Amino acid sequence: MIASAPKARVLVVDDDPLSLELVAAALESDDAVILTAGDPREGLRLARECRPEIVVTDLMMPGMSGMDLLSAILEIDPAAEVILVTAHYSTESAVEAIRRGAADYFNKPVDVARLQNRVAGMVESVLRMRRARRLDSELAEAYSLEGMIGRNPLMLDLFARVRRVAPHFRTALVTGPSGSGKELVARSLHNLSPRAAQPFVVCNCASLTESLADSTLFGHMRGSFTGAVQDKVGLFEAAHGGTLFLDEIGEMPLATQAKLLRAVQQQEVLRIGANTPRKVDVRIVAATNRDLAESIRQREFREDLYFRLSMVHLMLPGLAARPEDLPLLIPHLLRQWSAQSGKQVDGVDHRAMRLLGQYHWPGNVRELENVLAYAAMMTTSETIGVRDLPENFNTPATAGQPAPGGYPMVSLEAMRGLHARKVLEALGGDKTRTAEVLGVSRATLYRLIAEADGTPAD
Repeated sequence: MIASAPKARVLVVDDDPLSLELVAAALESDDAVILTAGDPREGLRLARECRPEIVVTDLMMPGMSGMDLLSAILEIDPAAEVILVTAHYSTESAVEAIRRGAADYFNKPVDVARLQNRVAGMVESVLRMRRARRLDSELAEAYSLEGMIGRNPLMLDLFARVRRVAPHFRTALVTGPSGSGKELVARSLHNLSPRAAQPFVVCNCASLTESLADSTLFGHMRGSFTGAVQDKVGLFEAAHGGTLFLDEIGEMPLATQAKLLRAVQQQEVLRIGANTPRKVDVRIVAATNRDLAESIRQREFREDLYFRLSMVHLMLPGLAARPEDLPLLIPHLLRQWSAQSGKQVDGVDHRAMRLLGQYHWPGNVRELENVLAYAAMMTTSETIGVRDLPENFNTPATAGQPAPGGYPMVSLEAMRGLHARKVLEALGGDKTRTAEVLGVSRATLYRLIAEADGTPAD
């Protein structure tokens, strides 16, 4: 027997028993579980225990107002959609509700058919989001390679090339911007090779000074120089039988490059102070974020070493070039963070996801990982919201990077808010007329205008 998919959870809060019964009955459906509370504090308790995705609450209630309940629920779950209902409508309260994060604002007596349609749309959105998360999890498994995630054509081509060359390569060069995952590519080449059980040794070439490079890479004999109190095995010998990863190869001193070339060509190293070279069997993966062709022109990198290392050349795109990978990367990185930290964070709400999708990611996947780790530490729920993101994501400047020609690169959702603001201005600030022209409710208009003005909805 196939288990049915979990239903969306809808919480209705109203101190008027008749209104509570009417709304709850109207919202019953095969896709939703309806929870009810005749007291706002009981509603808050249910919100904590049951985590409803949708809340319909009265505005004026004894003990706690609907506005305070709205704020408390969004503290628990920033992704919750809250609809306020009131018999005491005012423009000021509607604007305040939308600014605090309400999804909509209804007057009493409630238009039952309109409320049903609004909540039905939210329920469908919740179920669609669940399906998307489940699909993203399945896709992450399908579109992954040794810890790397991607469905962008450039990444899929990279995965295919890594799988093809891993069993056979002797040297490989991995290029790409900082933070894009070059070491993951190197580890994939090693793990998919027949040498996976042998050592994978990492050398950060940027930290090599010319005086220490020979000893670090090739080793030395006791007494060969001041301070050499014992024999030392170099990284080439340590990687014997396996793979040596030379990170930031473009920063290696020129004098060391010549010795590296000989070691790679001859597969042998000469320890400082030794008379006889030692044979090594090592595969080399080098990585850099520099343009080595330009470094060669500037005489900062040896051309013969470049050709020796780039028998296989694998290029990693920056994260900005593969935005379709964000929905896969984000849950993958959050699962890793949750496993390491012990704090469960399941995902990102749609408002925060919109901001993450609009960002240009100069630090690439490493920056995304840091942003998510910060937000996961800040969130008080299992879902990351806008308020949990670093400060620069809560400023209008982050909303879109200008494209060539100066046109802002913003989402269609953000453009709706800009359009609503323009129509309102054209109609002299008449909100009722503007709502009619746009074909939306006044509450939706307030939300669109708040977004256009850069005010976070939550």
